[in-house]
Amino acid sequence: MKLEAKVDGSAAKFEVNGARLRYERNGQAVEREYSIAALAPGSYSVLIEGRSYSVISVEGAIRVNGRPFAVEIFDPRQMRGRGAGAFGEGRRSIASPMPGKVVRVLVSAGETVEAGQGLVVVEAMKMQNEMKSPKAGKVVEVKAKADATVQAGEVLVVIE
Repeated sequence: MKLEAKVDGSAAKFEVNGARLRYERNGQAVEREYSIAALAPGSYSVLIEGRSYSVISVEGAIRVNGRPFAVEIFDPRQMRGRGAGAFGEGRRSIASPMPGKVVRVLVSAGETVEAGQGLVVVEAMKMQNEMKSPKAGKVVEVKAKADATVQAGEVLVVIE
């Protein structure tokens, strides 16, 4: 799975292939073995080649071992042709942050949603995580199905 991102305003790319993570930013690339475990909703323990990182995610920002980063992640397959200023506008794909099982789908295609409204609940490591809408809009597509197994980065809902 390949994702594009903005990290503190700079373009970056992530590529996840099994237990390997490749991160590229400012012309430099790093590739490592990794694993991730949910500690609580929005809180994760990430292990990269034996080194542990505490990651806390809060609406468009993350803290890694206490250091804040502004992060926006996009699936390039869902947003072809966007301009550099289009981050946050147009279609937004809501993806699972980790492998797990869809417990509940809270919306249906065609439904109007508000920013912060719950869309899908995914259970990972006995923790339930509610995926919320990043903006007000209309649900264009619901790819998630209750009781389905999902992978990290798998698109669950598309908002327009």
